[in-house]
Amino acid sequence: MGIISWIILGLLAGAIAKILLPGRDPGGLIGTTLIGIAGAFIGGWISARWLDRPVTKDFYDGATWVSAIGGALVLLILYRIFFGNSRERR
Repeated sequence: MGIISWIILGLLAGAIAKILLPGRDPGGLIGTTLIGIAGAFIGGWISARWLDRPVTKDFYDGATWVSAIGGALVLLILYRIFFGNSRERR
């Protein structure tokens, strides 16, 4: 898979992560999209590095999608933990 495929996968993974983890995000749509892209890259890297499951072969492989969505979910949760209160009204 090329870099464009990872970006597209990240956009979709970010949307799926947002559906699985509803609520108000501090970054809005753009922040969630960027988190999805970063999550796809990080999830793919973790999958290839420590799980011995390289995800660079096929866009439609289940391991590719699970690792991208999992990475996006982890980043979204961390983002909410660290920056979740930054948009509260005072």
